[in-house]
This record gives sequence, C-alpha cells and structure tokens, in this order.
Amino acid sequence: MGERQRPLEGVAIDPAFWAGRRVMVTGHTGFKGSWLCLWLNSLGARVAGYALEPPTAPSHYDLARVAETMSHATHGDIRDAANLRAAFRACQPEVVFHLAAQSLVGRSFADPFETFTVNAAGTAMVLAAACDLTTIRSVVVATSDKCYADEDGTPRREDDRLGGSSPYAASKACAEVLVASCRASGLLSRVATARAGNVIGGGDYAQDRLVPDIVRAAAQRKAVSLRRPTAVRPWQHVLEPLAGYLALAQATAADARFATAWNFGPAETDSRPVRWVAMKVAAALDADIQEAPRSPYPETAELRLNTDRARRELGWKPALSLEQAIAWTTDWYSAQARGQDARALSLAQIRDYARLGAA
Repeated sequence: MGERQRPLEGVAIDPAFWAGRRVMVTGHTGFKGSWLCLWLNSLGARVAGYALEPPTAPSHYDLARVAETMSHATHGDIRDAANLRAAFRACQPEVVFHLAAQSLVGRSFADPFETFTVNAAGTAMVLAAACDLTTIRSVVVATSDKCYADEDGTPRREDDRLGGSSPYAASKACAEVLVASCRASGLLSRVATARAGNVIGGGDYAQDRLVPDIVRAAAQRKAVSLRRPTAVRPWQHVLEPLAGYLALAQATAADARFATAWNFGPAETDSRPVRWVAMKVAAALDADIQEAPRSPYPETAELRLNTDRARRELGWKPALSLEQAIAWTTDWYSAQARGQDARALSLAQIRDYARLGAA
C-alpha cells in the first residue's frame, strides 16, 4: 500500500467544500447515483450527470424527482466516447464520481461481454474524459467488494489480490487495474477507488436483488425464493458508502496521497447470511420467503471487508447497525407505498444520517 496516510483534520463531510462545487456523477439515474445526487444537491453542489435512462420502472431517480435537482443531465452510454467527453466538457467538473456500471452478478453470466465493456472499457472512457480537463480536483471510481480473488471468508484488505470468479467481479478487478495504471503513469494523479459492501436502501427496484425481490413479493402476495440463503455478505445502508465516497473525494482533493483503493463496509458483526437479512426484511414488509433448490450460477460463499484503513485514515465509520439499516430501508418502502413523497423521505434520511455522522 505504500506510505501510511495521516488522517486529515475534519475529513467528515464538509458542506463548505461542496457548496457551488461542479460535480459530475456517472450513473446518476441508478440507485446509488440518484441518492448521491440528492445528497450533493442538499450540500449546495452543482450536479451534472451522465447515464442511461433509469434502469427500472419504478426507480428512485423518478420517484424522488432527482432530475429537478440536476444542473445538467445527459442520457448516454459511457462507452460512447464522443458523447461522454462532450458532457464532461460542458460540465467542467471539479469532482467526478464514476458509478455507471453493469451491476448485477446474474446478468454478468448471461452477457459477460456487455459486463466487461461497460465496467472495464467504460471506466477507461470516463478516465480519458477526465484526463482531457484541467478543472479536475478528484475522481472517485466505485468498483466493488467482489473485486478480490481470494474467497476464504477472511475480511478482505485493500492490498489483497484482485480477481473474482464471476464476470462481474473480474470486470471490477479490471477497473481497479485501469485506475491504478492511470494513476501510476501520471495521466490522472487524483483518482481513487471505492469498494463497497452489499448496499440496501429505499428506492432500489433492481431485478435479482434481495430487498427489491422481497418488496415485489410483498406487493404481489407471493413468496420470494432465496438463491443462496447461507451466503454471507457485508450489508450496509446506501448512505454509508456514499458518505465514504464524499469523504474520499474531499481527502483526495486536499492530498493526492489519498488517491488509492478504499474499502467501505459494515462492522464485522454485520456481515450476515442472506437468510438472516431476508427474514428481517420479510417480517417488516409482511412477505414470505422460501429457499431455492440451488443457485443458478456460482457465487462466493462468504465475503467480508476489512475497513480499518478508512476508519483510521479517512475518519469514516458506519453510523448505522445492520438492524437500523434494515429498519430505515423497510420504513422507506412502507411510507412510500402509503403515498408519502419519495424525495421528502430520502432527504429526511439524508439529514438524519448526517446528524448521526456528526455525533
């Protein structure tokens, strides 16, 4: 990992840093991206986005009317170099968050070529667009906790070997190598990567993902089938890694030594089996669960993240327990189903989270 970084004073999210800041978010129509755009807007940033149309209907992006908060938004494929570069030139961003991705493990087995071109080649396109500009102060590339090669259940550290057994995991490892090469060659010195655990939260409607599957099953009065009930994952609320991304962008803008790889995950005791999380979510939403005969594709049995470095050097740590993360998630879906406004619900949770983080 090289020389150990010294923590920055006040590395917690600083509204003064973000006020008026020009920010580009790729993947702004996705689940994580739409939450990040709302948070950045609430901090006073001028947020531009580049992404495909929302990937689901409904979507958090549409329900929370995130488009109304954007200074500029371009719909396009990150593999379209000319369109992407034009969007970057129009925005002249100071900070870039690259979240656009093919993010579903199952889909990566069905279409590995798409997964590699979006997640690896697409990342190269984003880096190239950033390299064209003189305004860039920091870039944060979101990869995945699944980018690690070893699968023995030991909490993964940032300097562990990269790899991955699925096309999705391998594509994210490729993105890590691309970023490291770009940084080491001097093409873009202030670019960091963020490896987050399994994320839950209100407004996720993706297919073949645990919480959205349970939400749909509850609405349809059907049982949801658990693909791999004993698999252990590092679960966290969506605002946890986003807080890490914001802190990392601030730190990298202040000091290029922070431009490396970082894990963002829950407390070690909150890495839990799928079955445990499913039962908690199903109980809150009045849904039924059942176990599938077997997973249709190979998956890692146990995945854990070591986040000591982010805690020690960025001053970041989870603000919510897994029990709280589940409660915040199920409360959001329940309130939205009763007719409450999705943007108001999301902004209220962002405000509540910010208070917890400052405590």
